Amino acid sequence: MTKVTWTVLGSLVALGGGFALSVAADQKPGQILPYDVPEAVAAGEAIYGEYCASCHAADLSGEPNWRTPKDTGRLPAPPHDETGHTWHHPDIQLFMLTKYGTAAVVGNGYESDMPGFEGQLSDQQILEVLAYIKSTWSDRIIARHDEMNAAVAAQAQ
Repeated sequence: MTKVTWTVLGSLVALGGGFALSVAADQKPGQILPYDVPEAVAAGEAIYGEYCASCHAADLSGEPNWRTPKDTGRLPAPPHDETGHTWHHPDIQLFMLTKYGTAAVVGNGYESDMPGFEGQLSDQQILEVLAYIKSTWSDRIIARHDEMNAAVAAQAQ
């Protein structure tokens, strides 16, 4: 995959609650994260360190007791390594959560400390951060995540 094939989505189109994306010929169905592009992963690691590590930890381990609500009722920042649930969400959902924030994506009055980064990070930078995170997962978890992306892409068609 080349930089040109994943440079910012431009093809994210809302479709009645779901999302469809155009997929370059050399991408797996539903894949929008350039986790196999070394330059993107390196850029994402730097951005993660600046914008994400303060809550999700430099080693992607998240906050302690991330499944137990804080006194505010909000959940702590989850890990982005294999012990968390990040890899349980398809690429497009991870992108939307990062761009718009958890509360905006979940809706229904849900409250979260996870802000949206629209206006702070470009779409490409968000993809790079998520690519960095995915690049740290084992081959087994990446394969499962790729299967989920393909299933989501198939449903959108």
